[in-house]
Amino acid sequence: MTEPEPPPFSSASASVVEVEVEVEIDESLTLIPGLPKDVAALILSLIPYSHQARLKATCKSWRLFLSSKTLRRLRRRELCSQSHLLCIFPQDPSLESPFLFDRDNLAWAPLPTTPPNPHTYGLCNFTSLSIGAHLYVLGGSLFDTRSFPIDRPSPSSSTFRFDFTTHSWESLAPMIHARGSFACAAGSSNHILVAGGGSRHPVFSAAGTRMNSVERYDIGKNEWVELERLPGMRAGCVGFFVEKEEKSGFWVMGGYGEERTIGGVFPVDEYCRDAVVMQFNNSTGCGNWREVGDMWEQGERVRVGKIVVVEDHERSGHPGVFMLDGNHIFRYDMASNRWQEESHVPKKNPHNSAFGFVVLDGELHVLTLLNAFDPQETRRKRHHKRAGTLYIQIYHPKKKTWRTLITKSPFPHRLDFNTAVMCSIRL
Repeated sequence: MTEPEPPPFSSASASVVEVEVEVEIDESLTLIPGLPKDVAALILSLIPYSHQARLKATCKSWRLFLSSKTLRRLRRRELCSQSHLLCIFPQDPSLESPFLFDRDNLAWAPLPTTPPNPHTYGLCNFTSLSIGAHLYVLGGSLFDTRSFPIDRPSPSSSTFRFDFTTHSWESLAPMIHARGSFACAAGSSNHILVAGGGSRHPVFSAAGTRMNSVERYDIGKNEWVELERLPGMRAGCVGFFVEKEEKSGFWVMGGYGEERTIGGVFPVDEYCRDAVVMQFNNSTGCGNWREVGDMWEQGERVRVGKIVVVEDHERSGHPGVFMLDGNHIFRYDMASNRWQEESHVPKKNPHNSAFGFVVLDGELHVLTLLNAFDPQETRRKRHHKRAGTLYIQIYHPKKKTWRTLITKSPFPHRLDFNTAVMCSIRL
């Protein structure tokens, strides 16, 4: 009996993908009759990722080849070609399937949900990133029926990994400290760094916990190790890694630190205007924190916006750091420790709703809904249930040009970009 196949990419499909078991390739099977196996394998390697699931049903040899690590190796080493995909988590990945978006083919496909927990009913403020053919989901603010009060989330230490070869999730070693809303970055192909965080409600954002612990995950050993703590408490921050020949740096920006109250009753966040960097010695793997200082003057802005990082393959160690603040895009200048205006979004978001901001194949993608509704219009209840159409504005940092894409949203409800988690994947 053959293993169940994942559904092909579709703009309307929302079914859950079944788990596929990795199998070895039978060398006796012919990929394309009349052609040598290496030539046939090279031809099949040119198929975009968005069409592979559909073609697996052609024959047994194609199914085995398109599910093997050989395909990934050919695309990466021989062809130097990879599919750039966007993964969107609309909410708790154990309750609702995340979706992959193939920008080049305007196609969508669901991923299976993470392993369920019978005691939990919601996860937010988690972080997702991809390394190679794996997708990671880390931490978050977890709603648990065993906690009191049940409407107050607690931090999670869970770590999950999705393997695109076996098309399945697995649970990894949990973080030493539970955390949500934290800085996270891939230190290299073998390590993941996390810093700060805490737990807070996705709607009632004020208050919540804060922490300054820092950890590094060794992928090969499947273990977490504590590193030197942040100079101060920080949550809601973002992180990225700058890799250089001698010294590399783990940057942590923005977020909120101390907490104050208005009239001794209403909690208010004190937002961080500074950045800190852990400088690593590449030979020893040890690092210490260095405070960079305030990135803007008092009164210039309240807090940092959504931040993304574009790797510069021509100048290693000099990534482009961009921030979306309202309808404006700023670039961070490390030398002056200041944000400089880069461009503005051509089509403003109606009704002041949130943008989605992510990097895909070296370009900045600003996502919004075309038929966004006004929250004041409560009488149009049917309109609220419609998923809408995604309007994607794409900015090329080097060419300094904009272009647009339009695609139908595959989700059964409207995306909330304030809580949705997004990351890019290269396969």
